[in-house]
Amino acid sequence: MKILDKVSQLLPSFIFALALLLISSCASNEKKSEYPDPLQAGWKGKSVCSVIEENEEIRVLKCVFPPQVGHEWHYHEPHVGYTLAGGTFRISDSNGDREVDVPTGYTFKNDELTEHAVLNIGETTAEFLIIEYK
Repeated sequence: MKILDKVSQLLPSFIFALALLLISSCASNEKKSEYPDPLQAGWKGKSVCSVIEENEEIRVLKCVFPPQVGHEWHYHEPHVGYTLAGGTFRISDSNGDREVDVPTGYTFKNDELTEHAVLNIGETTAEFLIIEYK
């Protein structure tokens, strides 16, 4: 009898903890940004990124920006990037707008979800590899 009493006392706490777990699980599946991901976002209705590789752990994108082509507002999961061909960009993010020269061979990393828009304001085509963690 004592075991049943103990179980009946703990059951409401268990159900509450289970409900919190389910809610947090559902919340993690919600959209993480008001913006689309890099594949859904493009430039004037055309894609600028393509999937090079995707598996359970990573997604590798190649993004190509000819002069005066950009990437509308979008988000990235935590990622590492490598510049295959550099260029000059106008970047818009939560810090405002800025112009940046991105050299060929430059690597960059973000450990959290990021949101931005970019425009190639240079005279050459720029190319990037983006490796997003899942």
